Amino acid sequence: MAAPTTVAPTQEKLRRARAASARLAQLSKEEKNALLFKIADALEAEEKSILAANHEDVENSGLQGAMRDRLLLTSARIEDMARGVRQVAALPDPIGETLAEWTRPNGLRIRKLRVPLGVIGIIYESRPNVTVDTAVLALKTGNAIVLRGGKEAALSNQRLVEIMNVEIMSAAPGVPEGAIELLDSSTRRSVEELIKARGLVDVIIPRGGPGLITYVTENSVVPVIETGAGNCHIFVDESADFDMADRIVINAKTQRPSVCNAAEKLLVHERIAAEYVPRIASKLIDAGVEVRGDGKARTLAPGLHLGIATEEDWYEEYLRLCMAVAVVANVDEAITHINCYSTKHSDAIVTRDEANARKFLRGVDSAAVYWNASTRFTDGGEFGFGAEMGISTQKLHCRGPFALAELTSSKYELIGNGQIR
Repeated sequence: MAAPTTVAPTQEKLRRARAASARLAQLSKEEKNALLFKIADALEAEEKSILAANHEDVENSGLQGAMRDRLLLTSARIEDMARGVRQVAALPDPIGETLAEWTRPNGLRIRKLRVPLGVIGIIYESRPNVTVDTAVLALKTGNAIVLRGGKEAALSNQRLVEIMNVEIMSAAPGVPEGAIELLDSSTRRSVEELIKARGLVDVIIPRGGPGLITYVTENSVVPVIETGAGNCHIFVDESADFDMADRIVINAKTQRPSVCNAAEKLLVHERIAAEYVPRIASKLIDAGVEVRGDGKARTLAPGLHLGIATEEDWYEEYLRLCMAVAVVANVDEAITHINCYSTKHSDAIVTRDEANARKFLRGVDSAAVYWNASTRFTDGGEFGFGAEMGISTQKLHCRGPFALAELTSSKYELIGNGQIR
């Protein structure tokens, strides 16, 4: 007689998530919102235990610079997480929304409405705030979520999931275990099992570096919503207000350089380059930014000793205090440059010329395109979504910051009175 098959821990968690998703889909708007408010309160009440777990992660990680900043939690960041949870709770519930409704000539009534996706799997690195942001968005939309964070944040993620699951059990006792599952992050095996779990998981969302995203998109048998790297550009046009341009460039580069919506490249119109390149390069250097330039930019700022921007630089997402500068002939050349090197995340123009702005907004093929504003606004909270699952740079299903509406599918309800065909 064959020995019984041993079910791997990952498979057990995935099956629990699938079972929980059926009950989560039936929760009322009031039940889900009450749950989210309780989670927000618990995050604040458990600040000390969260910070203690995170401190241990940070100390053991060996990370420096941008990656250490992504991992680090502070009192202010926990407060921001709790605020984001309450903002999600206050948003309209998309589940059950009627998207279209009509009656056929035979009297058959057809209604298209929003429903949960089911089970969402998310694979991410470092940032423990993603654990909370994505879980509450899933709960709000009646989805179960399977989290696979990075090993560097294992203790932080474990503590956050424990806190949220306690609140689920107390606020929604009818929901079986599995609404929020956290997979083992010590090996790559859990990633492989998650992306092969067709039938148990409905969608995979990878958040992280290009290597992770490429691996998931090339190997997953579960549908993927791809979040992309942020090689973001700012183009300073010939009619730009220099003071405005300075504020936007400095903010987009230095306010938080470790995130995907920070600007990495600066393009300057050749008619203002002699004046503006040395001006902004000096200000960037004073702000601690390493500035690299193409041949024209370096020639215009000889005393600043700009580094050489190679072909590889134009493709790189620095995620640190580094920026490459290029001089372009006009808005058309700026658009061509961006569409060639950009990761199609967020790109901006600074100009007083509306015609050029409109051409840029239409011509740049990115998820978010700005006129006279910092790229740092590409964020679920800043868009009014409360939080986000990620920034999608693909074109199918969703693009840009995606949150509640994008975590739904649709189905048709048909009501008749005996019609047959």
